[in-house]
Amino acid sequence: MASQAQSRPVVGIFWMVFTGLMFVAVTAVVKHVGDDVPAAQAAFLRYILGLVFLLPMIRPILAAHLTGRQKKLFWARGAVHTLAVILWFFAMARIPIAEVTAMNYLSPVYVSLGAALFLGERLPPRRLAAVIMALIGAIIILRPGVREVEIGHIAMLGTAVFFAIGYLIAKQLSGEVSAPVVVGMLSITVTVGLAPFAWAVWVTPTLSQMGWLFLVACFATAGHYSMTLAFAAAPLTVTQPVTFLQLVWAVLLGAVVFGEAVDGWVIFGGAVIMASVSFITWREAVARRNITPAVPATKV
Repeated sequence: MASQAQSRPVVGIFWMVFTGLMFVAVTAVVKHVGDDVPAAQAAFLRYILGLVFLLPMIRPILAAHLTGRQKKLFWARGAVHTLAVILWFFAMARIPIAEVTAMNYLSPVYVSLGAALFLGERLPPRRLAAVIMALIGAIIILRPGVREVEIGHIAMLGTAVFFAIGYLIAKQLSGEVSAPVVVGMLSITVTVGLAPFAWAVWVTPTLSQMGWLFLVACFATAGHYSMTLAFAAAPLTVTQPVTFLQLVWAVLLGAVVFGEAVDGWVIFGGAVIMASVSFITWREAVARRNITPAVPATKV
């Protein structure tokens, strides 16, 4: 598979470009729905409407005969992912699309730190320097003291942390069960986890809002599937830098469709974070590890 991946970089880049477009479409639709539907409810509707895509995964889940430990890990991942998704929907309605996209790049950095702290992974000086540069990139985006740090920014910082924790748990499970089981169990546990939060803030959605949120589920599912095709076609060192295009498209989308001002500091900070993530990915490829996820892998 490695030789095949090495020989198809153009295919991998194509699918990663398509993946980025799908995830930017997700942010656009969520931004369009905005505060009309509370964040927890919007997230719940996105997941429950997306359960239709879960049908092919039911048989592998039943055949997996999960142990008690595996079930606990799946529910733990579902819990942190639930919080991440709520915070992401919350932030999306309050800060520009470009800032949400740029700050989402922090998740792989947190994964590297978490892998070192909790999984015993080494954190050599060069990788540590890359992590520090990524955090500097976040400071460039937020610019505390220069401008007001809004609650949406705080929510995105929490989103990246919770997504990183969820990925680290998934990493433990990925060597024990198949990918359909990992994906399917995430959908089930997050849907259940979101239900009480959605119930607490429930407002009756319109048919139009239901349609938009089903579209979110479609775009997200297509994005995750095309990302899988990208990973099968080319190594992360090829596909990872392509994810920076998401920020370019997010800036254009925010400016053209939603009238958001183009902030050069956000683009610069996002570029610093993306460069750091790409370096970490390259170093792990050299070391033949696979800890850091691609940026889109943390999306909803």
